Amino acid sequence: MAEPLNPGQHRALVGALADGDWHSGADLSETFGISRAALGKRIDALGAFGLQVERRHGTGYRLQTRLDLLDTDAIATPAGWRLELQPVTGSTNSDLLARDAAEDPQALLAEYQQGGRGRRGRQWVSPFGHSLMLSAAWSFPTWPRDLGCLPLAVGVCAAEALAGQGIGEVLLKWPNDLYARGRKLGGILLEHRGETGGACRIVIGIGLNVRPFADGQAPDQPWIAADQLRDTPVDRNALAAALLSQLAAMLAAYADTGFAPWRGRWQARDLTLDRKVNVLGPGAPWQGIARGIDTQGALQVEVDGQLKPLHSGEVSVRMETPR
Repeated sequence: MAEPLNPGQHRALVGALADGDWHSGADLSETFGISRAALGKRIDALGAFGLQVERRHGTGYRLQTRLDLLDTDAIATPAGWRLELQPVTGSTNSDLLARDAAEDPQALLAEYQQGGRGRRGRQWVSPFGHSLMLSAAWSFPTWPRDLGCLPLAVGVCAAEALAGQGIGEVLLKWPNDLYARGRKLGGILLEHRGETGGACRIVIGIGLNVRPFADGQAPDQPWIAADQLRDTPVDRNALAAALLSQLAAMLAAYADTGFAPWRGRWQARDLTLDRKVNVLGPGAPWQGIARGIDTQGALQVEVDGQLKPLHSGEVSVRMETPR
């Protein structure tokens, strides 16, 4: 079994192989000052991060997929924000939740999450360097109105950031998923701390598929990557900058405006509008026709001519067929 790499070893080895070219074992061993046997063990350890390395006798090693690594120096950060990058971490949301709110607003990027979380406790896993995994922390001095609608506004931010990078097919599935061509492109997880009437701190987690998954790495649901939605590879640093810019502007205004300015933009991207949906939650599953969201962000589902509002966190909504 391959021994785990410490962060420094991992960062150095991935950086050396990131160009996707062949690198001889002799050169890599000399670069890192280790034996060929030790190098082989480090190469084997990369498999734990979803990285596939080709080996060829007499030639050396190369990554099957070229990586463009994230670089905070290449990411334009909104004024007043602190941005940090962790090559490998457990969960960017958990990391920010544990940090001092006095440092907000702050954002954290990761190339790989070992314990990434989605809605309703689902795991979010992606190979190293293939996705954009970003969490942002923001502190409101008082409990903001329409807090329950905030994930919907975040979805609009993500969709519009993607559109700015030439990816204009993104639709939003209530309450926190991004879809394109009927397949999942990304998801949102929002967590908050505070007491009603007092200060409120939120941490927003966003995960976007950027590079396509290799065989055996794909999640157990229909998926799509941003690279499949345009002719040239997406610049992950540019996408991170665009997403941070959208989030910063929205969060700075949200306490005053609430969800109202974002509702129409969300509805314009509503994936389930006028479609049959299956509603899963406490009790037996049931069906209805999705009729958009109300001013409180609740999904309106028509059953026998009556509208029933669904609130995020209570249920899961699934479409019968992809668009």
